Amino acid sequence: MKFEKDETLFTGRLKSMKFALKGAIKLITTEHSVMVQSSLAVLLTFAGFYFGINRYEWMMQILVFGLVLGIEGLNTAVEKIADFIHPDYHERIGFIKDIAAGAVFFAALTAITIGCIIYFPYLF
Repeated sequence: MKFEKDETLFTGRLKSMKFALKGAIKLITTEHSVMVQSSLAVLLTFAGFYFGINRYEWMMQILVFGLVLGIEGLNTAVEKIADFIHPDYHERIGFIKDIAAGAVFFAALTAITIGCIIYFPYLF
């Protein structure tokens, strides 16, 4: 099957959005870390409504949800590519995967910090 690029603006963007949605669904339904993070995002969304967080707090909360889930998606892609290229253990592949996981760690620390800044005043 030959790949044909769609050069038209509207239909090309629709196809791109379809592929992106398909990828997001695959990510949420197959990756356990994304399932956990998505569940936390839903839980904190309910918490935001419950505590009546302000507009700025909503923006920050939504930003960190996107940050963590987006970087987790990139980490998953790096891991899948690395496993495809070299299925057996290899020190260099392990190094690459560790760096990608480290990026997720930094994003998660940022999200936890912002979550604490938002919710500690409501809780204590």
